[in-house]
Amino acid sequence: MKKRKYSLLFVSALLSASLLSACGDGEKQEGTKTSSSDGLDAKIVTIATGGSSGPYNIIGTTLANEYSNEFGVNSKPQSTGASVENINLIKEGKVEMAFVMSDVLTEAVEGTGNFPEKVENVQQIAALYPNYVQIVTTANSGIKSIEDLKGKRVAVGDQNSGVEVNARNLLAGFGITYDDLKVDYLGYAEAADGLKSGSIDAAFLTSGLPNSSVMELAASIDLTLVAVDSAKVEEISKDQPYFVAMDIPADTYGNAEAVPTAAIMNALVVSSEMSEDDVYKLTKKFFDSLETLGNSHQAANDISLENAQQGMVAPVHPGAKKYYDEQK
Repeated sequence: MKKRKYSLLFVSALLSASLLSACGDGEKQEGTKTSSSDGLDAKIVTIATGGSSGPYNIIGTTLANEYSNEFGVNSKPQSTGASVENINLIKEGKVEMAFVMSDVLTEAVEGTGNFPEKVENVQQIAALYPNYVQIVTTANSGIKSIEDLKGKRVAVGDQNSGVEVNARNLLAGFGITYDDLKVDYLGYAEAADGLKSGSIDAAFLTSGLPNSSVMELAASIDLTLVAVDSAKVEEISKDQPYFVAMDIPADTYGNAEAVPTAAIMNALVVSSEMSEDDVYKLTKKFFDSLETLGNSHQAANDISLENAQQGMVAPVHPGAKKYYDEQK
């Protein structure tokens, strides 16, 4: 009897071990993080981006995939009208993370411009790459400089987008208001279509380089990039320090020479309501993924850990600060 009892105990132990092993294999196959130290407190990480053809959306989609694969969370990009809308989505608790332009972020933390009150729950993870103001037109439009836009039909970006904000601010620096133009609020793709059809004369398509809509335009029309005087940009930056004078390099869009323009740094921001531990992990994974992000869009190649804290215009999230402190 004793021998039979021991045999039953042995078989029971083998079955239990097999079940545990099977469960372990199942977890590995699913690729989810089983340890709380490896995952996130948050179950969802939605990243507000911009128009579907712009760098924000392309880079944000890749980053969301990286987060989903690493942490087993539901991370996804959300296509939006870009910067102003993205800040408001964070303010309202509808997204956890967003790409924005530094001029719009400055307005948000100061409670100016598009934000009558300070946005208290937005914090910065990193300064990213420069967004170049790309004013595009056709060779036969007669538009050679920003002053030539007066009286013309001009697309200034989606309403509540960073493109529209910096277009308005840059024009103001040259003494030009929307009253001097025939304004259309069009995103990248719509503006490109407008130039092709002749329904507009010029368009602001501010983004990292290259912009896919501008590349498509250059292949289908006789495209001209409008120069923005560097000395004037430097003068404007005394009151609006987020503007810097930069050149669109030669041959970006088949242009024979570099074209002077203004640029604004992009920022990656996050809700201050996210935990320090979560944002630390998200920040670390962001920088660990720079090569992958650069493969998805060329603009991300200008992001670096060395420059990520330069030009920050909003309070840094404690989780991001913890990551930076470890790099010293």
